[in-house]
Amino acid sequence: MSDLLVPKLKTLPPLSLYIHIPWCLKKCPYCDFNSHEIRGDDDQAPEDEYVAALIRDLESALPSVWGRRLSSVFFGGGTPSLFSASAIDTLLTAVRTLLPLEPGAEVTLEANPGTFEAQKFADFRKAGINRLSIGVQSFNAKHLRALGRVHDDREAHRAVEIAQKNFDNINLDLMYALPGQTLLEAQADIETACAFGVPHLSVYHLTLEPNTFFHRYPPELPDDDLASSMQEMIEQITVNRQYRNYETSAFAHTGKESRHNMNYWLFGDYLGIGAGAHSKISFADKIVRQMRYKQPREYLAKMQIAAAAPIQTQQELTPPDRCFEFMMNALRLTVGFETALFHERTGLPITAIQKPLDEAERRGLLVHDAFRIKPTILGKRFLNDLLQIFLPETSVR
Repeated sequence: MSDLLVPKLKTLPPLSLYIHIPWCLKKCPYCDFNSHEIRGDDDQAPEDEYVAALIRDLESALPSVWGRRLSSVFFGGGTPSLFSASAIDTLLTAVRTLLPLEPGAEVTLEANPGTFEAQKFADFRKAGINRLSIGVQSFNAKHLRALGRVHDDREAHRAVEIAQKNFDNINLDLMYALPGQTLLEAQADIETACAFGVPHLSVYHLTLEPNTFFHRYPPELPDDDLASSMQEMIEQITVNRQYRNYETSAFAHTGKESRHNMNYWLFGDYLGIGAGAHSKISFADKIVRQMRYKQPREYLAKMQIAAAAPIQTQQELTPPDRCFEFMMNALRLTVGFETALFHERTGLPITAIQKPLDEAERRGLLVHDAFRIKPTILGKRFLNDLLQIFLPETSVR
């Protein structure tokens, strides 16, 4: 793949907007996201200053996405629900002015139960948020304490109930294989989540990520066999409750798949604004990745300088990069992807990955033909092994 000529794209993929709000009430011990704890009663997130910086950031990015429309907007963090509804309204007004949204665009806000207020969330809906993603993680008080969450089980239940009064498109984030968790406790969590009837669930295996408290001081976690049993149980219960496991960790009622995340997984474009936000932007002759300055204070300082760019790093994807990154995302999807999409999104012929495809099929990790490529059940279980075949330095030649 390294000898391929730089390809050209005939059409640009859909474009999403990601807005990063980096502050939290408390940094969770498992979290490796770019989030920063608000320390003390007098230490508040600089809401007005940050909103102004985000708008300037978006304005500075317009030349790279000019004339394109947004298919989705996602407020992530951190804890975006720490910000006021008026701040979110100001941001969305600016977004609609600078980059028009497609009709019916999905607009998601991440929220944590410790920040729920009934009126505030009604105001979020009025501001234009039409999808809420709630970081519940567990409905078990003991496990919430072990995860360092600021909410308890009662607040978790109340948060979902408040959300359902204002939103009909809701995602609940859950985790399993938690410190000291039993199979029955994991089952109680997923059954509670399903009982609410929300249209989307994201269920993640707790992993010990580098540069986290849990990585430095590992808790005692369920062994691999127990974690695998939890995963199989979750998959069975969700399918019984009419959820489709459409992506490795995502379960949805029909038609309620996350459009924003689907755009990521199908190698669409996304513009990320805010501290540490990442972007992938396609042009006819190149695809570039960018990262904004990560530390909020440094990001804010850059945005106060006239004509300053908030981009800390930028790289152009080589043909091998395009191949691997496409496969790394698209093979997370249970049904895989249409074969023709590979050429459409990368500009490369499918023959660019023919040898890795054949090797993966030989090992029983995927199936492919002229119309569709998808992981097998074995490939989904051993996704890392499948993806490694497509790494530029290890792919079969």
